[in-house]
Amino acid sequence: MPKPLSGIIPPLVSPLKDRDTLDVAGLERLIEHLISGGVSGLFVLGTTGEGPSLSYRLRRELIERACQVAKSRVPVLVGITDTSFTESVNLAKYSAEVGATHVVLAPPYYFPAAPPEMLEYVQDLVAEMPLPLFLYNMPGLTKVSFELDLVRRALDMPGVCGVKDSSCDMIYFHRLIEIAKQRAAWSVLVGPEELTAEAVLLGGHGGINGGANLHPKLYVEMYQAAAAQDLQRTRELHAQVMKLAGAIYTVGKHKSAIIKGIKCGLSLLGICEDHMAEPFHRFRDAEREIIRERLVTLGLLR
Repeated sequence: MPKPLSGIIPPLVSPLKDRDTLDVAGLERLIEHLISGGVSGLFVLGTTGEGPSLSYRLRRELIERACQVAKSRVPVLVGITDTSFTESVNLAKYSAEVGATHVVLAPPYYFPAAPPEMLEYVQDLVAEMPLPLFLYNMPGLTKVSFELDLVRRALDMPGVCGVKDSSCDMIYFHRLIEIAKQRAAWSVLVGPEELTAEAVLLGGHGGINGGANLHPKLYVEMYQAAAAQDLQRTRELHAQVMKLAGAIYTVGKHKSAIIKGIKCGLSLLGICEDHMAEPFHRFRDAEREIIRERLVTLGLLR
């Protein structure tokens, strides 16, 4: 019987040399850093990966190179969220051609689809998918949620394999866990790392956590402790995750601070460059120095 995808699956940052040039060596170092840290998969072109801000050409290059570096050691999930149905399908087909294992879809984010329209959209898209698809609930950015009724209906769509939830609504998340019990291979994964320990302790299958880019081993150990119901160890590791998130994500003044903080940290660790996809720009020297000091305090940098 197939098992649900579980564990820590980091949403990779997209290493850039400039607005439309991939930092190829940085991507290779990042993937090796993550796999050596014990992660269960890689998710490219998500929110942390600035997926919707990248050109279609660059998205394809990143997918292909990520699959080449991963060498089938772990699953590779690809974000295909787009305002264009056709472009989502095209990106899914390309992902399958170059070796990805799953695709991930958030609601289209310009025209707000009503629940019946969203159901039809998902049904139509799943029919075109060459790979298993995760629904990605991210209402803070898309302004539209995958309602629970749609998720229940998705259980009957063979191409859908689970949900990633970044709503921060734990009541909604608990409902997802109950729904997922009806299909053995369905995964329910949580986005916010601050909620991952709780989510796994209560039946979730893992986390797609941005901070795992910086310290994958910590996040993997927290997941393992929670999955084993080791409450004391889970509390200890959760506290470390909260400390990392509080240190790195609070340097900037805007919502972009999370991705900027992760990329800046990776740059200081010598893993990849920290250019941002526009409309954002990387941290300036003063902010960079704060990140450096906090990485030292966290024991990640000497």
